[in-house]
Amino acid sequence: MLDQDVKEALPISHLATLAAIYTAAEFKWEIDGRWWPIRIGKQAGELDATFPDATRFGMLSASNPGNVARSDADNRAADRELQQALDQLGLRYRPGFVIGRNRSWRAQNWLVIEPGESTFDALARRFGQTGALLWLRETPVRLRMRATRPDTLADHPHIDWLGDGFCPRTTQAEAIPTLNT
Repeated sequence: MLDQDVKEALPISHLATLAAIYTAAEFKWEIDGRWWPIRIGKQAGELDATFPDATRFGMLSASNPGNVARSDADNRAADRELQQALDQLGLRYRPGFVIGRNRSWRAQNWLVIEPGESTFDALARRFGQTGALLWLRETPVRLRMRATRPDTLADHPHIDWLGDGFCPRTTQAEAIPTLNT
């Protein structure tokens, strides 16, 4: 199990950059060999139609915990561990991914159908994710940031800042290069 909770916080500018990167990123999920888009702030109509019994959706990765770049092998191992956790919890899920707007990075994700909020947050914590998507059906997709919104950052209508004490251990030298720009 990963324990990414530490005392030092990400610099305010890093959190703001990270939130901006997530909101600009392209998220996709797959069913029957077809990939469908998910965008923060937009409804996911295809998803609502495909799973009419679901009341909530989430999208979560295990890649690069704490926003520290890991090797492809490490990220794939963490992804398998996340998939096993989803199986153990009896959750329905579909493959997904997220790609940066500038195409300089990509991460494997899992679209989770009908996750409980506390279970989903526990998974995000366990796998060291600062941001994940969680939203109710037929509503715009929401970004869930496990940090406190910096006072200097304007409120965003589709970002929930949980302020749960999560502070990934990241130095500028370790941070994913895209996040340093």
